[in-house]
Formats: sequence, structure tokens, C-alpha cells
Amino acid sequence: MSQTQTKPRRSLGAKALIAAPYLWLLVFFLAPFLIVLKISLSEVAVAMPPYVPTFDLASGWSAFVEKLSDLSFENYIWLTEDDLYWKSYISSVVIAGISTFITLLVGYPIAYGMARSPKAWRPTLLMLIILPFWTSFLIRVYAWIGILKNEGLLNQLLLWVGVIDQPLVILNTNTAVYIGIVYSYLPFLVLPLYASLEKLDDSLLEAAEDLGCPSWKAFWKITFPLSIPGMIAGCFLVFIPAVGEFVIPDLLGGSNTLMIGKTLWVEFFSNRDWPVSSAVAVLLLLLLVIPIVLFQNYQQKMQEKQA
Repeated sequence: MSQTQTKPRRSLGAKALIAAPYLWLLVFFLAPFLIVLKISLSEVAVAMPPYVPTFDLASGWSAFVEKLSDLSFENYIWLTEDDLYWKSYISSVVIAGISTFITLLVGYPIAYGMARSPKAWRPTLLMLIILPFWTSFLIRVYAWIGILKNEGLLNQLLLWVGVIDQPLVILNTNTAVYIGIVYSYLPFLVLPLYASLEKLDDSLLEAAEDLGCPSWKAFWKITFPLSIPGMIAGCFLVFIPAVGEFVIPDLLGGSNTLMIGKTLWVEFFSNRDWPVSSAVAVLLLLLLVIPIVLFQNYQQKMQEKQA
């Protein structure tokens, strides 16, 4: 009798456990997205808030259906007509892509070294990777201003060593943006990559060495392929926030540094054009979500074929 009573409870608990992430996405992702989408279909106005809603749910279902026939995508059409926006999208993707690649080049040796280090050292190394998060993100970016400016620590060091004869212009350039993004998001790549490398079975490498395989060839044949899932996860964790980054290009980049995050900030706070800025945000979200969904579907199909 007790067993029959516990089965429905377990089933209900399992359903609640499955429903929890969907409820989380509904409340914190889908609902805000629908609000932004609604604003993007509105018209700008001199008011508070500075837009006239296209859809007014308080008017009833008949008014809602009537508005559907008059639906306008003027804000989205405006984004295609003004080259500032599509140039911002392209520039953001390029800068985020280059920054992600550099972060991978820097982060892979770090994660590999942590995974191959003695087990007693690994908690300390993990703490050192997480340690920058104990300081405010804004303060860490401001610190790079003091390092990269003409009279900064980096130029003083290079002048003292004799590598350069005059200060390098690094601040207010795309190079400074790359440095800021790589430094800020490096832990996001190292941690999932380390988790993937740390699970690697050492017996596979030992078997390869017993069969006469050189260490560098064993790395490319065994370690690198098995670390690809962690590498992809880390690259996504770097690339996605880097595309919409605002603080780093605003503080470290120059006037020629064009990124969609800065454009969105100007439209929202300076021009107070909430409908256009919301349209920019919706397109940015689609730009990021659609490729990720397609990649996940492709990965799932590949796993099904291998199974």
C-alpha cells in the first residue's frame, strides 16, 4: 500500500522538476522578450514612457484583433535603411568573434595546465581563476584604463625595458577592446574547458604512449577531440555576451569603435527612442539565438547518428 502511494508523489515531483526550468525561462526570458517586442512595434512619442503602444490589452480582444490588421514594422524597416545599425551588428560580431578566438588561444593552455596539474593544486588554481569575480566588473575595466593609457603602467614598463622609444597608443582603440573582453571573459572559457579536460581518462593517453604514439600526436588525436564540447560551451559563454557588450567598448574603445551595445545605449538613453532601441534588441537576440538553436539541433542529430 505504501509503495502505491509513493509512486504518484515521485511522478509529481519529477514533473515539477522538469517544469521548473521551463517556468524559469517563461518568467525571466519569454515574458521580458514579449514586452520588448511589444515596445518595438510601438510609435515614439514625447511622453512617459516615450512611446505609444500599438497593442493595448485593456481595450479588449476586438481592439487587439483590429490592431493586428494595422500592424506596422516601421522600426525594423528603419534599421535596414540606416547603415549605422547593420554596421554595428557586423562590427559587434567581428569583434566578438576575434575576441573569442583570442580567448580560446589564451584559455586552452590554462585549462589544460590546470587539468594536468596535481590534484592537490587544482582547488587553488580554480580559486585563482574565479578570484577576479570578487571585484566589481566596472572597477576591473577602469583599472585597464590606468594600464593602457599613454602614461600607463604598460607603456612605462616597455619604455623602461627599452622595447619602445615612445608610448604606444592602445587606449581608445579596438586593441584595447580586445584586451578588455579577453581579460573579462577568460574565466567563462577556462571553467567549462577545464571541466571537460579534467574528466579525460588518463588511461587513453597511457595506451597511446604504449603503442608508440608521440605525446603531441596523442594530444591531437585524443585530448583535443574529447575537449571540443567544453571548448564549444566556453566559446558560446564568451561570444554571446561579447556581442552585446557596452561597458568595455565605451570605456576602452574609441569613437570609431562601433558595437551594437553602444548604439542601443544611445538610442535608449540619449535619443529616448524606445521603439527603435527595442527593435535593435529583438534583432540582436534573434541574431544570437537562431544560430545556437540550429547548432544544437545539428549536434543532437549527430549524436543520434552515432548512437
